[in-house]
Amino acid sequence: MTYEDILYDVRNHVATITMNRPKVYNAFRPKTCVELIDAFQKAGYDNDIGAIVLTGAGPKAFCTGGDQSDKDGQYGDGSTRGPVGMPIDEVHSIIRDVPKPVVAKVRGFAIGGGNVLATLCDLTLASETAVFGQVGPKMGSVDPGFGTAYLARVVGEKKAREMWYLCRRYSAQEALAMGLINAVFPDDQLDAGCDAWCAEMVEKSPTAIALAKKSFNADSENIRGIGGLAFQALKLYYGTAESKEGGAAFREKRPPNFRKFVE
Repeated sequence: MTYEDILYDVRNHVATITMNRPKVYNAFRPKTCVELIDAFQKAGYDNDIGAIVLTGAGPKAFCTGGDQSDKDGQYGDGSTRGPVGMPIDEVHSIIRDVPKPVVAKVRGFAIGGGNVLATLCDLTLASETAVFGQVGPKMGSVDPGFGTAYLARVVGEKKAREMWYLCRRYSAQEALAMGLINAVFPDDQLDAGCDAWCAEMVEKSPTAIALAKKSFNADSENIRGIGGLAFQALKLYYGTAESKEGGAAFREKRPPNFRKFVE
């Protein structure tokens, strides 16, 4: 597959997958998801690779979730698979399914679906400039699977509910304190820090790491089933005027008015 939305690089037994849409803060569209799935499959089952890094191009953002300019109800033009118009649920699954540790390397914003990706990765390393948070209820959206239920396992139920209900933003240090990420580096040291963590993992037994990852995942695997059901409900929600108000308000640069849809 020829990539348009991502970059793929392999060095020192580490594959780096870069979301390469900096003009839209590395927001993903259907094509991005399809390319991410292909890249993770390529890296995940290459015996020469010991770790995978997921990151975003440029200094401003890791990822800011679904591209709102591509969303009017469903995402995309309906030509790509997935209950909401793109296979983001498959991206979530492949990050968990590949038998290699996946490291999120975060600069700038990890917001919305970007925060979900950073949460799902096995390890998350961030620069001091990183900002985390959810925006779904502000945008007429939600992640009803790993992005909510698994987040609660990572940061605790109360904090996860705060993140989703209030849609606040959190600094890298705040994210570290709540257990959302593993380490914070000065911006100019993030790349070297990530390389060092990956080099340590590459030295370890790949079979032992694969077994450990499967074992960790087994405890939360029921969330995949919950998410599969909930994404079907999300498809119906995206077709409502209430949900569409979020995207319309974003594009029109105004506050959304969701209360007018309350019967």
